[in-house]
Amino acid sequence: MIDWNHIESVFLDLDGTLLDLRFDNHFWVEFIPEHYAQHHQLAPEKARAEVLARMKQLRGTLDWYCTDFWSRELKLDIIALKAAKRHLIQTRPGAEDFLTALQGGPRRVVLVTNAHPETIDLKMDQTGIASLFDRIISSHDLGYPKEHDRFWKLLHKTEPFVPEKTLFIDDNLDVLRSAAAHGISHLLAVPRPDSTREAVDTEEFRGLGAFDDILGFFRDTREASAP
Repeated sequence: MIDWNHIESVFLDLDGTLLDLRFDNHFWVEFIPEHYAQHHQLAPEKARAEVLARMKQLRGTLDWYCTDFWSRELKLDIIALKAAKRHLIQTRPGAEDFLTALQGGPRRVVLVTNAHPETIDLKMDQTGIASLFDRIISSHDLGYPKEHDRFWKLLHKTEPFVPEKTLFIDDNLDVLRSAAAHGISHLLAVPRPDSTREAVDTEEFRGLGAFDDILGFFRDTREASAP
C-alpha cells in the first residue's frame, strides 16, 4: 500500500486515527448535552438540539475544536468533564504497534491534530504515547484548523517537509482534501474511526481499515536484519 522507501515524513491525526473516536462522539453527542441540560435547567431534548445545532454551525472552524471556546459558550468546564470520562480514551487497534515500528527509523513522525493543547495533554497522559512522536503540533498553535489552506502553509514553515515524500493519515475527508491541495501525495483515510459505529465511505481516498495493513514493510525489514 505504501512504498516506505519514498517516505520521509509521517503525519498522523489523533482523534479517529490513532485514538478511537468513541470517546469524542460519546462526550459531545451524549455527555455534554446531558450536563448542559442539568446546568441550565433545560429539557434534555432541547439542550441536545441547542448544543448540536451550535456545533453544526461551527464545524470545520478552530472554535469547533477549542475547549476554551466551548467552556465559555456552554458555561461548563469542558476539560474537567473530559477528565471525568477519560477511561473511554483508548488507542485504536495497532496504533501503538505502528508508532513503535516507526521508532528509530529515518522517518520523522509528527502528530498533526486539531485537538486543543489541553485535550492533547489529557489524551497523552491517558494513553502514554507522547514519547512515540518526534513532534506534536496542534492547529491551535498555528491559528487555523487543518481544513484551512493556511494551516498547511504555516505547518510547512514550522515543520519543513517534502509533500511528495509525506504520508498523512486522517479520518476527516475535508482535512485530507486540504492536504491534497497542498500537494501531499500519500493520503490514507480511516473508514471506521469510531469502533461503535459502522464504517463510512472514504470516497476518493484509499481507506486504511487497520494499521496492520501497513506494518508488513517493518516486519520484513526486521526479519531481514535478524541474525
